[in-house]
Amino acid sequence: FHTMQLNPTETALVLIEYQNEFTTEGGKLYEAVKPCMESNNMLENSITLMAEMRSKGCTVFHVPIAFVKGHNEIGAGAGILAGIAEGKSFESDSWNSKYHPSMEPAAGDINVQGKLGLCGFHSTNLDFLLRQKGIKNVVIGGFLTNCCVESTMRAAYERGFQVYTLKDCTAATSVEAHEAAFEHNFGMFSTPTNSAEVTAALA
Repeated sequence: FHTMQLNPTETALVLIEYQNEFTTEGGKLYEAVKPCMESNNMLENSITLMAEMRSKGCTVFHVPIAFVKGHNEIGAGAGILAGIAEGKSFESDSWNSKYHPSMEPAAGDINVQGKLGLCGFHSTNLDFLLRQKGIKNVVIGGFLTNCCVESTMRAAYERGFQVYTLKDCTAATSVEAHEAAFEHNFGMFSTPTNSAEVTAALA
């Protein structure tokens, strides 16, 4: 195992759905992710890593999800998207879809637009933006480990990026699902790592 090294100008931190719906008490999905968030301190770790990566010269990409009231963008009759439509989650222009106050984009960060599904690439301009910036290394944190993080990781891997997944900056609706994703799946499509190792690799 060679020591991980990341060139900041070629490295992006991709932050998936750090929105009140998940991150904050009162969010519709907060109670579901809270045990996992608390088990690995993911929010605090994400806040710290985001500041570290910014200071080292990496580009931070924020990938939120939001739907116009009525959720007419969703056609799924089953699965998680149907659940989001039914629960009226992530309504655009609501408090629920706003970023967690400590995870707001800063000057120099990039807001990725168009996420209406699970993959951070599929309906968005993420691929275009990463290539505009000459990014080779994609470091991923956010929600949900075994859903949007996993879909985004797989898509980034297929597109030829070097992908790094953060075990201490991701969360699922159960600790078991989170652990299982990292144990069985993530090593096939990424280098599973953590915020401390990524920070050290940028030195």
